Amino acid sequence: MNALSTVETTALAAADVQLQDCERQPCEVWTRVMGYHRPVASFNVGKQGEHNERQFFSEATC
Repeated sequence: MNALSTVETTALAAADVQLQDCERQPCEVWTRVMGYHRPVASFNVGKQGEHNERQFFSEATC
């Protein structure tokens, strides 16, 4: 008898899948700007550069 559930078996099978770069699609990144959410791809070049320079911090370590 199989001790793994169907969900666990599916998760293990999915972990074995390896995609080629040509099979991947870009992830759309959204951020909050002035109280609403917008995709970063719609920003102008300067604002995209500012977004790439952002540094994340952990409040617990501050």
